[in-house]
Amino acid sequence: MTKIALTYLGNLRVSSIHLKSNSELITDAPIDNQGKGEAFSPTDTVASALASCMLTIMGIYANENNIDLSGTKAEVEKFMESNPRRIDCIKVKLIFNKKFDEKTTKKLERIGYTCPVYHSLHPDLKKEIIFEYA
Repeated sequence: MTKIALTYLGNLRVSSIHLKSNSELITDAPIDNQGKGEAFSPTDTVASALASCMLTIMGIYANENNIDLSGTKAEVEKFMESNPRRIDCIKVKLIFNKKFDEKTTKKLERIGYTCPVYHSLHPDLKKEIIFEYA
């Protein structure tokens, strides 16, 4: 179990504190929804969480199998739908700074799709995942 304490700061801004680490995440409403867009929006955190989770779950596999994934990056694009307002599509490009043999590549990609965020998102939400190797 994880506990997070949230406080509405006003002006469509929220502070979230991860109680175990005391780390803070600030979210702000996006410009196209009455906000200032000065921080991640709540839906931005969902899109970011997908890529972060995929990198983490692949990192766990890599650590267990002596594979160096350090320096691997991700780029995320989030597309919104207006009626109802929701995330329509998340595109994730995972960019590996090295090549791996075919067996390792297939395993990393298969592992990436097992991330809990991927499986927690509604099936109607489109997820486009691209794996790019050096």
